[in-house]
Amino acid sequence: MTDATTRAASLLKEHRESIDRLDAILVYTLGERFKHTQAVGKLKAEHDLPPSDPAREEAQIARLEDLATQADLDPDFAKKFLNFIIAEVIQHHQQHHS
Repeated sequence: MTDATTRAASLLKEHRESIDRLDAILVYTLGERFKHTQAVGKLKAEHDLPPSDPAREEAQIARLEDLATQADLDPDFAKKFLNFIIAEVIQHHQQHHS
């Protein structure tokens, strides 16, 4: 291996280690988020509140798009990601209402 190849391999390893740590942070963060949304779903079911809150969802999407722009992340990706999470949360909330 040349020095450049060795250096590239070392940089690649460092990037992958960072990616792995960030993936773990994402998974644990999502786990924590879903613990709270599960509690919200139970609370809504106990008080006969609707599983979905379109005004809140719209505000959250706008907020996330703004955060994504600040973080130099594609806002469309962030919106798709949050819409996916919201759909999962609503599904869980609907299960509590059953």
